[in-house]
Amino acid sequence: MSTSSNNSGTNRMAVPQAKEAMKRFKEETASELGVQLKDGYNGDLTSKEAGSIGGEMVKKMIMKQEQQMSGQ
Repeated sequence: MSTSSNNSGTNRMAVPQAKEAMKRFKEETASELGVQLKDGYNGDLTSKEAGSIGGEMVKKMIMKQEQQMSGQ
């Protein structure tokens, strides 16, 4: 099996219906961080910019889950 076959589907949403909400979440997070996203391809972002967006999204999702678990 080739490497590309092993990685196929790794970028799929676990809940496809959430795709649009996740897109908005990413755009909001990027805006808060001052990173300009374009419609479509954003491969010209630096690793630092892309990583800061993803890292902040994960941080917010963890905080939200912790709040739900604690009953807040």
